[in-house]
Amino acid sequence: MSKKIFSFSKKSASAQTANLAERHALKNGHDADAPLFHDQHDKPTSRRDFIAQGFYAGAGAVLGSSVLSMFANPRKAMAELSPDLEALKAGCGIATQGAGKIPFIVFDLAGGVNIAGSNVLIGGRDGQMDFLSAQGYNRQGLPADMLPSIANPNGELSDFINEELGLRFHADSPFLRGIQDKLAVGNRANVNGAVIPARSENDTGNNPHNPMYGINRAGSDGSLLTLIGSQNTDSGGNSMAPQRLIDPAKRPTKVDRPSDVTGLVDTGDLIGLLSQEDSVSVMESIQRISDMKLGQVDTNISNDEVVKDLVRCGYVKSADIADRFGDPTTLDPELDPEIVGEGGIFTTEEFAADREFRKTASVMKLVMNGFAGAGTITMGGYDYHTGNRATGEIRDLRAGRCMGAVLEYAARLGVPVMMYVMSDGSVFSNGMIDDSENGRGKGQWTGDNSSTAGSFFLVYNPGGTPQLIGADADEQERHRQIGYMRRDGSVETAATPAANNVNLLVETVVLNYLALHGEQGLMQSVIPGHGLGSSTLMDSLTAFQPIVNGTISS
Repeated sequence: MSKKIFSFSKKSASAQTANLAERHALKNGHDADAPLFHDQHDKPTSRRDFIAQGFYAGAGAVLGSSVLSMFANPRKAMAELSPDLEALKAGCGIATQGAGKIPFIVFDLAGGVNIAGSNVLIGGRDGQMDFLSAQGYNRQGLPADMLPSIANPNGELSDFINEELGLRFHADSPFLRGIQDKLAVGNRANVNGAVIPARSENDTGNNPHNPMYGINRAGSDGSLLTLIGSQNTDSGGNSMAPQRLIDPAKRPTKVDRPSDVTGLVDTGDLIGLLSQEDSVSVMESIQRISDMKLGQVDTNISNDEVVKDLVRCGYVKSADIADRFGDPTTLDPELDPEIVGEGGIFTTEEFAADREFRKTASVMKLVMNGFAGAGTITMGGYDYHTGNRATGEIRDLRAGRCMGAVLEYAARLGVPVMMYVMSDGSVFSNGMIDDSENGRGKGQWTGDNSSTAGSFFLVYNPGGTPQLIGADADEQERHRQIGYMRRDGSVETAATPAANNVNLLVETVVLNYLALHGEQGLMQSVIPGHGLGSSTLMDSLTAFQPIVNGTISS
């Protein structure tokens, strides 16, 4: 009997401990990596379910445009091939600088993250400052004492509006606080952005959100890679890509950690036995000797010159790989002092402790250095309607730090970047307040709601603040916010083609990428039969004046 009583008491104590832990999590917020359990949802069964609820880690995608070599101090650590071999590289199809387009990075926050109101302000017809009703902001998680419409009696703006990044954020936005944590104050003036209120379905893979193939069609490419993503999917991310834009030949390669980045190139065993410089010299000499011998023989094979070109180019490519990537710091984000360590964007400790930082570093290293054309960073666990506010704040803050790292790295290298943030669906609040430390006195996230959804993008320009289109401030505001919300905090679905059609949201993002190069007139050739309407309508869907003219040049 005593054994049974002891056994029962032990089980009861265990259950009580579990209940206490659950109540503590609801009060203080789940850990940033903790999986989320929802009574309102079925058990997760698909890959996307597991990512959205944080059971799988979202991995990082790498791609970038050929840009580092065109700005600031490009390829400073890399040797040059001898002039005779440099002249052969173009004929051998060796790309050293990619396509020369602005680097492009997507944050795919899986599960239905909050963007509107509590992070990025979205207003009525006249832009972000055309305030919604108190009930509308309440739906977006903002209590009555934190509304952006509350005027500071000692100033012109509300204390709850922050304009440091051009695009207006709520002053207590966890995205904003995270960005500020990583983006130096002096670099914030060169950032501007735009927000696109647009519905998308909750917790589903049937959202063709990912614009990567469209960005590639617009000319983005890299010297090593075209597209890469953190997930082994056709889009490289959690959300799908529009079916008609998918090119199977460009399917993203999966990369989700620094070792995957360094594993992209094998420089062979010669480097290590010799220095990088000596290794390149040996390979150059082998190429010259081979070329001399090839000139003296007949291979007795049809298309003799084709065969000889293949041999010549094989040696040139090997020498070029040793030249560009023989130094391990060329690719390894962990060895880049601008990224990790004293004076780096991430401390050694936080880089080692947080997989999302390592993922982000891997992406931005390749994108900003021109080794790839565009990249998707999938972060999971954003289906955070857990009956509190704290969990969402913790996860949004970390996502913000990753966003800030991308912008800061672009600033340190002196390259531009377009960073796009999207999610599958969104959440709403019923107005109950979470007064815990991490809840910050804001509304608890109660459930999914696709009508409060939106996406946004930020642009960093090393040459100065990206300039909105428009002859006056009022017109510029309508370009900063592409579409609008109703007073009740829901998307006005008739405002733009993108507002109720995720495929057209992707096309709107591609249009804005083209416009940054002054190439919006190419939209029809980039996406034939696009659904954005006339050139006049497309002008209204475009945020910024060009920051570069066509291909980036030094």
